[in-house]
Amino acid sequence: MQGEPAHPPRRPRRTGRPGRHPVRVRHPAQPGRRRVTPPALPCTLTTAAGTFRLRPVRPADLPLITAWMNDPVVAAYWSLDGPAERTGRHVEAQLAADGHSTPYLGLLDGTPMSYWEVYRADLDPLARHYPAEPHDTGIHLLLGPPEARGRGLGSTLLTALADHLLRYVPRLVGEPDVRNTPSLRAFRTAGFDRAAELDLPDKRAVLMTRRPAPPAERAATP
Repeated sequence: MQGEPAHPPRRPRRTGRPGRHPVRVRHPAQPGRRRVTPPALPCTLTTAAGTFRLRPVRPADLPLITAWMNDPVVAAYWSLDGPAERTGRHVEAQLAADGHSTPYLGLLDGTPMSYWEVYRADLDPLARHYPAEPHDTGIHLLLGPPEARGRGLGSTLLTALADHLLRYVPRLVGEPDVRNTPSLRAFRTAGFDRAAELDLPDKRAVLMTRRPAPPAERAATP
């Protein structure tokens, strides 16, 4: 299950073709802007699948993330396959001090198994394509190892993270590719509503949104 970035580099959709264009960073740094730190992150969450920890990506993580990006299942939506420098430029730009997206490594019971980006959607190019609200917070994710996919882990971890973040932000958004059935299913299972379809520069996406549960519903939750 992959929740790919909204503005991947413009190039052919399929992997394995020559002549790839240089990567274009989706979150360009803007002079004078300080990093917008996502609230309540990093974090450690208890889930039905085990202990899930989200921590900032470190330079030493890049070989692992590059290997995940070169999996054809991931590359079909993230478009960051190829040499390590391609993934490195994308991740390192987000690690710069003036970005509004932060990359995280997800560990389940201590084992790295997912890559996440938590970002201010209202400050992102995505905001030009939907009625953004102040402090909208977006989520991108991918499950790295093939054995982590197809067994509900994406929805379990996304639910836990969404529940956590919605204690601090007014709304979460996602924009998976309309063709990405596993990602759409995970967002729905995690309580996101299908709000619209968006024509983004490199894909047709489904805008998924989730707000905090109403107070009465929260009180009824054990």
